[in-house]
Amino acid sequence: MLMSCSMATKVLVLCTGNSCRSIMAEALINDLGHGRYRAWSAGSFPTGYVHAKSVHTLKQHGIDAGEPRSKSW
Repeated sequence: MLMSCSMATKVLVLCTGNSCRSIMAEALINDLGHGRYRAWSAGSFPTGYVHAKSVHTLKQHGIDAGEPRSKSW
């Protein structure tokens, strides 16, 4: 059962660069949470790019990262 974003538990994944691990965590939470969770990620000093291997690794495991971007909180 999918919940609306207002009913889902909201999760913010914070890190420094927001280019790899936090991007992956955001995608994993959104995919595996099946609508019970809604995740976002951000960095204190965002790099401005997403590491290609993080998106590739997610795709290898059947997880769609969407169009992630490195962003500030």
